[in-house]
Amino acid sequence: MQVEIKTPMLPESVSEATLLSWKKSPGEFVQQDELLIEIETEKIVLEVPASTSGVLRESLKAEGETIYEGDLLCVIDTEAAASDSADPEPVAAAQPQADGADTATEPVDDRHGPAVTSIAAQEGIDLSEIKGTGKDGRVTKTDLLDQVQAPPEPAPSEVQKVDPQPEPARPVAVETEVTGDRHERREPMSRIRRTIADRLIQAQHGAALLTTFNEVDLTEVIALRSKYKEEFEKTHGAKLGFMSFFVKACVESLKSIPAVNAIIDGNDIVYHDYCDVGIAVSSPRGLVVPIVRNAEKMSFSDVEKQIRDFGERARSGTLKLEELSGGTFTITNGGIFGSLVSTPIINPPQSAILGMHKIQERPIAVNGEIVIRPMMYLALTYDHRIIDGREAVTFLVGIKDALEDPSRLLLQL
Repeated sequence: MQVEIKTPMLPESVSEATLLSWKKSPGEFVQQDELLIEIETEKIVLEVPASTSGVLRESLKAEGETIYEGDLLCVIDTEAAASDSADPEPVAAAQPQADGADTATEPVDDRHGPAVTSIAAQEGIDLSEIKGTGKDGRVTKTDLLDQVQAPPEPAPSEVQKVDPQPEPARPVAVETEVTGDRHERREPMSRIRRTIADRLIQAQHGAALLTTFNEVDLTEVIALRSKYKEEFEKTHGAKLGFMSFFVKACVESLKSIPAVNAIIDGNDIVYHDYCDVGIAVSSPRGLVVPIVRNAEKMSFSDVEKQIRDFGERARSGTLKLEELSGGTFTITNGGIFGSLVSTPIINPPQSAILGMHKIQERPIAVNGEIVIRPMMYLALTYDHRIIDGREAVTFLVGIKDALEDPSRLLLQL
């Protein structure tokens, strides 16, 4: 039976995808649920497993090609055995005869399959002159079609007269030498990277962006974390990091200033009574923002476990599309890369984003005295169409107050 493998259902916000890579070649045997294809959407890389066991007979889309939901990608033959996997259509056939030759047939090599020998007979091709890529050197249909479609080689006397034709452009990195030891490398942008670029431009052109700054003294947070981190990990099975403090502080401020947790939809403002907080995570393919949903209902340990899980799966490329959709507010931490201060860009259609930065010991004045404290700059970029300056500053001060006195988070003050 021939089983068709098609592009899986894409989420509503994703219209197309790119076939990133084939994990099997035509003629190879594939087990049920074995990884067959990787598809890159604008948000994540999807893995398409084989729905059944059999031989991959035909791949209909090339790597780098744009595909749409429901597109036929390949066909799997479930009746073929593993031993047949080197040849999509294994059978016997006769060699072509020269004009005027005796009609008696000669012994033929039947190991290449009927489709292969039939095409060879029609095109007058000697299969013994083709280097097969199948099992035990068998010629596959793909090998033969490549031979048929290949342009004829020029005669020896014409070699000097024919200019070599450049190969067609392929979506791969190309390195060229400019002069001397100066080199350039050109490679196509991934779909995820293109989407990030488009959304950043959309945010800058479609919103009235403004950034307000403040700084926070993390002395109390660091002391609390140092005191309880071992007990916390033993009790909850998760490390106590800084991000859970920031998520909980943001949740309390979002409750106080609802506009920061709202979005603009046409001529309406949509307010949310829940806090779905996006956490910007760097992955090998670019920035992704998985969503901590209903963060207002989560404990510190719940937040830490969720963020750790997101980080691990972002690096392995196994995040789900639904985990990257939505969100009412975003936190990004450039401090892990050493950033001291920056102006983050909102993630449309959200109206605000908090930028965390490097913790750095600096001298500050406390009660009239100069002391050294672990300080962090905070940046809130917001859409001024929906959030006024007073609201933005009040929101950021609320985060500062909660982090400088963490007991406020426990008491929800």
